[in-house]
Amino acid sequence: MLKKHSKFFESLLLLADWFTLSVSWITAYYLRCYSEIIPVYKGIPPLKIYIILLIFMFPLWGIVFKTFGLYQPRRVSTKLSEIADIAKASTFATLILISLTFLFRQDEFSRLIFLYFWCISIILLCLTRALFREFLRFIRQKGYNQRYALVVGTEKLGQDLVGKLRKHLELGIQVTGFLSDDSNSVGKKISGIEVLGKFSDIRDLIIKHAIDIVFITLPFHSHHQLKEVLENIGDEMVTIMVLPDLFDFVTLRGNVSEFEGMPLIGLRDTPLYGWNVIFKRVLDIVFATIVLIITAPIMVIIALLVKLTSKGPVFYKQERMGLDGRLFNLLKFRTMCINAEDQTGPVWAKKGDPRCTKIGRLLRMVSLDELPQFFNVLKGDMSIVGPRPERPVFIKNFRNTTPKYMLRHKMKAGITGWAQVCGLRGDTSLEKRIEYDLYYIEHWSMKFDLKIIWLTLWNGFVNKHAY
Repeated sequence: MLKKHSKFFESLLLLADWFTLSVSWITAYYLRCYSEIIPVYKGIPPLKIYIILLIFMFPLWGIVFKTFGLYQPRRVSTKLSEIADIAKASTFATLILISLTFLFRQDEFSRLIFLYFWCISIILLCLTRALFREFLRFIRQKGYNQRYALVVGTEKLGQDLVGKLRKHLELGIQVTGFLSDDSNSVGKKISGIEVLGKFSDIRDLIIKHAIDIVFITLPFHSHHQLKEVLENIGDEMVTIMVLPDLFDFVTLRGNVSEFEGMPLIGLRDTPLYGWNVIFKRVLDIVFATIVLIITAPIMVIIALLVKLTSKGPVFYKQERMGLDGRLFNLLKFRTMCINAEDQTGPVWAKKGDPRCTKIGRLLRMVSLDELPQFFNVLKGDMSIVGPRPERPVFIKNFRNTTPKYMLRHKMKAGITGWAQVCGLRGDTSLEKRIEYDLYYIEHWSMKFDLKIIWLTLWNGFVNKHAY
């Protein structure tokens, strides 16, 4: 019955795709021929030849989309992965269609129509899929279109999986029972789910309970039993998903990828790759340039005040650690007397620090001493948003006393950051700041950066911990 339901929804989705393709194709035709965005010089081609081409497009898109797995249930995949697959499949199918049109030499097809169609179809197909998934979510939450699962392993990993599946009823996955290697636990309930049998009973239980999915959640010390479980399943037509017990080792942006058919599990990574690097760099350059232009008169005044009120240079360079542990010279307006650390050595600034000049103390209170760091941003040493850079002399101690401290260097250092806008500046909890820095890296997005910039501007530059 479940396979029939799956086929029904697959057919329904195929019809929805065909309808969306038709709308996109005809919209592209009218947009090119009648919108006058770009004038038509060779006369308007007849709609008929474009309608005829739809006959070839329906099977082509169906085959390509099926090849890209876009008609699979995708109960545990993300929306972003589906959008990416739609974009790739649509691009591939459109290129094939353009190639096929060379066979119709008696007709000339507009390249702009293909371009409009490609853009419109991707957008509308993504919207159609989103609506379709919301429809499935609704009916699954009502108890329809369910899949039934067994969870192999009764320890924390398996219990966490059951808890998450209960929170996401829209997936339509019901856990029928656990399997355990301990015969004494058979018949007992764990997290409200009964232990139905031992690992050796899995094939009989799959048949008895009409199981569709088997989740293997063996703890790290029991992975040697994976082969036994798979052999006991045999050739039963079930979906098998393995949850590796590696979460204790995942420290930053864990992920799963594939290389030549081999699954690779990433335990530690940076979010800055591909287009993310370009988008963040563009934001840095644009924002830093605007700030430097606006604050140029203020910086000139500050430079004069620093020069006139104390001996020494206007600017102060200090070695800091940035992305991937690389060292750079951070630029600030000088706020302390020259040779301030000759007697004390490297120490953190404290409230009422006697080493500060009068104008320097004021600059620190309102954070204006940090304006020159926008030149560091333009140079590429820093970003507008990121973990605040620290001095290597302090880092030697921090990395030994604070777990995961060095992971903050997987992101470019910033002028402002999530920890700072949440009040964690100066002489505040180092552990708490690291927690906020790692949260920022783990959840980084351009939207998150813009939020932090807005909070920095909204909260102002005066902070009780800035001294």
